[in-house]
Amino acid sequence: MLDPKVVALAHGPNFAAFTTLLADGRPQTHVMWVDADDEHLLINTELHRQKARNVQRDPRVTVAIIDAANPYDFAEVRGTVVEIVRGPVARAHIDALALKYTGKPYAPTIQSERVVLKIAPDRTVLR
Repeated sequence: MLDPKVVALAHGPNFAAFTTLLADGRPQTHVMWVDADDEHLLINTELHRQKARNVQRDPRVTVAIIDAANPYDFAEVRGTVVEIVRGPVARAHIDALALKYTGKPYAPTIQSERVVLKIAPDRTVLR
């Protein structure tokens, strides 16, 4: 179960730093749109991207969500990708995220396939 503060941050138009592990163990971090349900953080990406390949090999990740109104207010969630959702659900999710962050439908060309990474929390740090 996610802490309610994490859910609130993820539901707002706040950006997240999403860290995965490369094959050699080095971290890779991207600034991402983020979402949540009651149990998981949700990151939407494309299947061909390095971060998607990273989590298929090693599902351990860290997500730090920064409050846009006060960057000193944030939540860090260390967790595990427990499911990769594909198909129409993932496509609808990126459209919903685009509306949340930009107020417009998702416009970039999809190069491979949209996927939603469902992240179960192992440890949460709130500030």
